Amino acid sequence: MRQIIVLLALALVALLSLVPVVGAEGERAGGTLVDGAGRAIGRVQLEQLASGVRLDVTFQGVDVVKPGEHGIHLHAVGKCDGPDFATAGGHFNPAGRQHGLQNPAGAHAGDLPNLVVGPGTATQSGHAYRATAAGVTLAAGPTSLLDADGTALVIHANPDDNVTDPTGNSGGRVACATLALAAPGMPNTGAGGAATPWGGALPLGALALALTALATARAARRRI
Repeated sequence: MRQIIVLLALALVALLSLVPVVGAEGERAGGTLVDGAGRAIGRVQLEQLASGVRLDVTFQGVDVVKPGEHGIHLHAVGKCDGPDFATAGGHFNPAGRQHGLQNPAGAHAGDLPNLVVGPGTATQSGHAYRATAAGVTLAAGPTSLLDADGTALVIHANPDDNVTDPTGNSGGRVACATLALAAPGMPNTGAGGAATPWGGALPLGALALALTALATARAARRRI
């Protein structure tokens, strides 16, 4: 009987190793950044870290996101209908705070430092922006960016003053990306292309171990 219990426990551990951990570090999401006419001008990538969700934005088209500073925020609805992206709703703000990283009554969970278009952010393929949103997660829950109606990343025409509620006087919305989960629980291998659904040979070995253990347990029961 003890042997059967041990074998079943091994099977359970092996099977649990196949289940992706939702919201674990390394979880990723992303989206395509578009202008008001729906033209793709860049990409947004999100990664779950221990400190929050890191955002990496790469884009071209300085005719859209012009040189200078721009407000950039996570918005409450994952819908980017041009030309003004009003469908993205207001800022992502599950705690009901006021806007602004420097506002004593703030900030919105979706508030981010200004995006800068200039020599310091230039890359070979356009411009880049990186920030970490500490008050959000890719896991399920009240601060999840992947809730029922989704989330969008919006770039504004003007700088965010980081104080004025509700938008920091950031002006119109000039670019938007609808955010979606990229690959639940799968690590970034850097290999590109499609990964195996369960992440490679190790989990498949675990599945084989689980099936073997179950078969052994059944055989042991027959001998009792």
